[in-house]
Amino acid sequence: MDVSARHLRLLTETIAAVNSTLDLEEVLGLVARKVAEALDADACFVYLYDDHADELVLRATHGTRVEEMTRTPRMKPGEGITGTAAAERQPIMIPAQAHLDPRFKAFPNLPEDQYESILAVPILAREKLAGALNVRTIDPREFSGAEIDLLVAIAAQVAQTIEHAKLYADAQVRVSELEALAKISEAVSESLYLEESLEAIVQTTMEAVGATGAALVLEDGNIAWPEGRPGTHAIRLPLRWKRRAIGELVCDRDTPFTEQERALLTSIAHHAAVALEHGRAVMRGVLAQEIHHRVKNNLQTVASLLRLQARLDDVDPRKALEDSVNRVLAIAAVHEVLTQRRDEEVDLEELLDRLRSMLMQGLGAEKTVEAKLEPISLAGDRATALALVFSELLQNALEHGGTSVRVELAQRNGQVVLAIADDGAGITGEEPGTGLSIVRALVRDELRGTLDFHSNGGLRAEVVFPA
Repeated sequence: MDVSARHLRLLTETIAAVNSTLDLEEVLGLVARKVAEALDADACFVYLYDDHADELVLRATHGTRVEEMTRTPRMKPGEGITGTAAAERQPIMIPAQAHLDPRFKAFPNLPEDQYESILAVPILAREKLAGALNVRTIDPREFSGAEIDLLVAIAAQVAQTIEHAKLYADAQVRVSELEALAKISEAVSESLYLEESLEAIVQTTMEAVGATGAALVLEDGNIAWPEGRPGTHAIRLPLRWKRRAIGELVCDRDTPFTEQERALLTSIAHHAAVALEHGRAVMRGVLAQEIHHRVKNNLQTVASLLRLQARLDDVDPRKALEDSVNRVLAIAAVHEVLTQRRDEEVDLEELLDRLRSMLMQGLGAEKTVEAKLEPISLAGDRATALALVFSELLQNALEHGGTSVRVELAQRNGQVVLAIADDGAGITGEEPGTGLSIVRALVRDELRGTLDFHSNGGLRAEVVFPA
């Protein structure tokens, strides 16, 4: 077989091989291997041109490898022997000691100086620079004119394949981006819980750009759903809602972000801002509904207490008004604790301690109040009932008891026990009155418990109800 026929066969086989796939990395790997085989070279290096950075980036090698944990070799057109071939749109052949050529560009992680010869040609797609490739041999070698023509022909044919593979890769990236945005949109629209939406956004962000870490930072500085670890490169994108900054999307990676990835992250940041405001709006609506419900119930309770007070005859108006004020303040104390804790349950130890201080200050009582309170939590509506019961019983002990009062709160066998004892004269029978009527009704109807009085060297009121 003559040289022309052999070169035609090599050209045909090489093009058939690289046209067998649209995966860009696989195409470039096949180009490096098939070109080295076609020219019987020891190594082949394939560079692609990044027009945004105006750089030739090494994307595939055969016969050697780039050392790991180092930067990918890059060069400007006109730099190095291969960069010069790309810039001049002409092949360059150096038969020996190529590393001594003044145009040679060394890369610390690319052992090119072990090769004697080099043949570099540009990869042109319709006269537009698409990349460059070179073949190297360890022994000195002068490539023939026919071999140079063969490599130029291969590069020209490979250019179109590379362009198609790049378009396919871009399309795949775009599909991945659309899938990521669709996933985020679904999480934003379907979840009523802000935390779930933010978690989905952060996790999808990391998957979409291969990030080492990501987080959403809110305008108050709080970090929502941090994931992963910091990287060498970081990007911070503002979350904007109606021209107002409401936070940032932070993303980390060990490699730089491309312009396309930055555009994707900008879209994700927009979705995150929508999710944030959507979630907050839902929470505001739920919170407002809950607040209105609680206020309505508590106002109804106040109205019932006032009606009960109004039915009684021979009552000192000033005393009745002061008692009503203390009852309203007891309800307000429950709201204050709920607001500060941002929880649905009230810490009874904290609540009773506040009520004790409030009543002692309001009555000007100079008595000793000893409290032994176990940490117990109660739902807001039941805590309101208990607050009213405690206020009535403690006020009674401060007004009619001796010099000292003891308050106990404990949980025994699934029951909550509240006891208020004083060292006064005690009672011979149950004293009628508005306060006692209120206590009995609340213990029976709201707490589903029992109220007992014991008079033995003082008075002990004990309330027992299911925890």
